[in-house]
Amino acid sequence: MIIKEKSKRVPFVDLWSQIEPFSNEIFEIIENIIQRSAFVLGEELSSFETAFANYCEAKYAVGVDSGTSALELILRAYDIGEGDEVITAGNTFIATAFAISYSGATPVLVDINPNTQTIDPMDLYKKITEHTKAIIPVHLFGHPADMNTILDIAAKHNLIVIEDASQAHGARYRGMRVGGIGNAAAFSFYPSKNLGAFGEGGMVVTNDAQLNDIVRILRDQGQNRKYHHELKGYNHRLDNLQAAILGRKLQYLDTWNAARRRNAARYNQMLSSSGVIIPYSAPNVEPVYHLYVILVNHRDELREYLAERGIATGIHYPIPIHLQPAYRDLGYQKGDLPITEQYAERILSLPMYPDMSAETIEFVASVINEFMSGQRNY
Repeated sequence: MIIKEKSKRVPFVDLWSQIEPFSNEIFEIIENIIQRSAFVLGEELSSFETAFANYCEAKYAVGVDSGTSALELILRAYDIGEGDEVITAGNTFIATAFAISYSGATPVLVDINPNTQTIDPMDLYKKITEHTKAIIPVHLFGHPADMNTILDIAAKHNLIVIEDASQAHGARYRGMRVGGIGNAAAFSFYPSKNLGAFGEGGMVVTNDAQLNDIVRILRDQGQNRKYHHELKGYNHRLDNLQAAILGRKLQYLDTWNAARRRNAARYNQMLSSSGVIIPYSAPNVEPVYHLYVILVNHRDELREYLAERGIATGIHYPIPIHLQPAYRDLGYQKGDLPITEQYAERILSLPMYPDMSAETIEFVASVINEFMSGQRNY
């Protein structure tokens, strides 16, 4: 079939379509905060922290200024730093590794499970040393990591488990919300996330009362009350405007995630015989498809083919962390994480957002099918 609808434009993500139906409410919330000049550590932040902790089925949540800060503050609160090692996956966004470096610890990068593209517990097990203090499994693309196996390994070696849930707001693993499974979790509210702010934002989630108290002090210049500085802290607060916006959007998150799963199912159906590898969903897992990522040979050619027809795509992530110049000092070489490296050359993220129409998904899939058919006939 030849695609004739070449004038159609499909964005990679459409943030406005999500908030347009209740945008007036959002503007009223913003105006109210401006009129009260309630910008820092206000009641909206406290309310959102409580609501998000409840949503994650956890006891505590602490609003911070980014997902990166959330990870760093958790590490610092657990007194993880210079001389320590923290294991994480090599295919996450580099901020996961940066947070480890900011704490003073050394990132140790491991390969991925070829199905889920999350951290491979077997490779993780091999990388544990006497210096290992924590594991950061990443719930990549909205699919939870194999937490039971990771927790078992951690228990045997007395390691802290910190979930990087920055792409997995609302996902479930064996019935449990991500964020409340490990010792602590970090979330990002970057605008394009499943729950996104109107700027930067993040959250620490935990069931650990002591960690909660320490992170609250660290995020606010080390204060337990004004001008009483218990610790050498940081300015990592989540501002009240963002908290208010996120608190309102949280009410829609489950609806949006359900729409993402429907969109993914439609993609799966239409691409099932195309020759591309569609995302895998492990048993007893409920992913939230922050990204819909396929594996395909001739990835760059397909991406160009889609772009010529007005379809935007992404690559998450084209260069694994262990091969980034910023981490040349760690001494990794090409071939050290073979699956991660192979996938970096084949992954392609397709447009995914809750308000995608069935027609739009069918258009994207039909262009992919057309390209793949041409590859088979070549």
